[in-house]
Amino acid sequence: MLTRREFMRGTAGAAALLPLAGLPLIGCSRESGADVTVLRGGVVLPVDERFSEHSALLIRGNRIAQVGSDEAVLAAAGSGARIVDLDGRTVLPGFIEPHMHFLLLAGLGHVEDIGPFVRPTFEQCLAALREIRDVASATGPEAWVMGRQFDPILLEPARELTTRELDEIAPDRPVFVLNASGHIAYVNSRALELAGIPRDAPNPDGGEFGRHPDGSLNGVLYGPSAHLPVLLKNPEIQARMRGEFVAAGIEVGEAAAALGITTLCDQATGVLSGAAELGRYREMYAEGRMKTRLRAYLYDFHGEPWRDADVRFGDGDALLRVAGLKFVTDGSNQGFTGRQRERYWTRDSLGLYYIEPPVLRERVQRYAAEGWPLSMHGNGDAAIDSILDALEHARDQGIDVRALRCRIEHCSILHDDQIARIQELGVGPSFLINHVHYWGHVMRDQVFGPEKVLLLDRCASVERQAIPWVMHTDAPVSPLGSLHKIRVAVVRDLWKEPGTVLAPNERVSVEAAIRSITRNAAWQCHSENEIGSLEAGKLADLVVLESDPRKVEPTAISEIRVSETWMDGRPVFQA
Repeated sequence: MLTRREFMRGTAGAAALLPLAGLPLIGCSRESGADVTVLRGGVVLPVDERFSEHSALLIRGNRIAQVGSDEAVLAAAGSGARIVDLDGRTVLPGFIEPHMHFLLLAGLGHVEDIGPFVRPTFEQCLAALREIRDVASATGPEAWVMGRQFDPILLEPARELTTRELDEIAPDRPVFVLNASGHIAYVNSRALELAGIPRDAPNPDGGEFGRHPDGSLNGVLYGPSAHLPVLLKNPEIQARMRGEFVAAGIEVGEAAAALGITTLCDQATGVLSGAAELGRYREMYAEGRMKTRLRAYLYDFHGEPWRDADVRFGDGDALLRVAGLKFVTDGSNQGFTGRQRERYWTRDSLGLYYIEPPVLRERVQRYAAEGWPLSMHGNGDAAIDSILDALEHARDQGIDVRALRCRIEHCSILHDDQIARIQELGVGPSFLINHVHYWGHVMRDQVFGPEKVLLLDRCASVERQAIPWVMHTDAPVSPLGSLHKIRVAVVRDLWKEPGTVLAPNERVSVEAAIRSITRNAAWQCHSENEIGSLEAGKLADLVVLESDPRKVEPTAISEIRVSETWMDGRPVFQA
């Protein structure tokens, strides 16, 4: 693991020595004046305070120098500038994905996707697991059967995996299948045995074991405290963290750049390997090959691993920086583990608190007093209540919580009284907007009912209160893709019911949606002085689109082609 001094120093020198053949340097510090580039002849939207529109952009070194008319920018550039003709294309700040799980994409991206978008029926999921078993059997006696993205609520028929099915598929080797939400896993008896979990085990703190009618464990594990101890018994996972993880992480960066994303915000750094993960992230920049920036929210282990490693808020540089600390207070609404004020529409359950409110209040006060910005997962309305209660308690103890810019992640079900409290406390809501598009029909019919579902992802309501909101994919929960997020926020239509709009009064303008994934996202990630808009002095991270999102039919926004993505003033992706 890197020392704190090495992590803070960064990799500018290494990047300058080892550029990729045929691609620009990434990670090196190119001072203003080193070279000059003009992008002209298009639509340049810097996403400044007034959402102004221009036709040209001037870059000096790796920073924005000026936006304006073609004539004004060319005059300011002087002779010798490199000229890029936009030919009518649209330039925006590089997209920021403010909530994703880098570890899952890089560390588990090799695990086969058996989710409902590729395996829409329960029987097809079982068939896929048998195929995976056959491959594992050929690999060796210790190989696990692994799958990801399983989501029973979207299957036909809706049905969970239990030890009954998984023991039949693989009686002699462990099976571990991760739910699309990341909050639930499905394992067989062999996996429980390897993890030392007896069939009559009590529930872990902050989690729950599913059970057969006789009370024995059925292999459904609710919450990270229930399923992480099983996953960590898989030797392949830790081997991958030591081996292929860096190369896989660089591939994640390449995929993000192809979507116009220049900054990824990881929301569970350290969940598998603690502070060592920061060192692995830093290695991705060592050869100048990483094509996105990273902002890291550190997974809460009661703080000890981060204190032991002397990791602090703000450590790092413009490429990789520690942005805060992450708490997970409840589970997944579509998994019926998000904690609710009232029982679920079709389940006699309130869901789960992963962190009980009194414990959350103590943790928030302790870490807020240390100056940590807190990113707190809250799906159910009761969980959101507990977060706001904890922040109010910290404020009442004399802590300036507004200055910390704490966040509520997913912030799925939001009442008017909670919006008022969010505004008062200076909290940033971060909406998993794809809940509307992909899960809206089941949220309405199975999870919340037709009235409460109207409180899902209330983008317009917080926009009207001038609250700086953002939206995210939670990838791999839903696919990376910023243009698709804009489309969903503007249209709010349902994947399963074309033409049906969920809570039309919560639709926002294209401009507001763009702001949420650029300017607002930079602010929530404590990087607004570097990225998020194309204003003088900021880093030259931008995306060039074939069409202006404001000028196409809203449902076509997600189909706009990303032509180029630039980072540090040079292209890292060209279609």
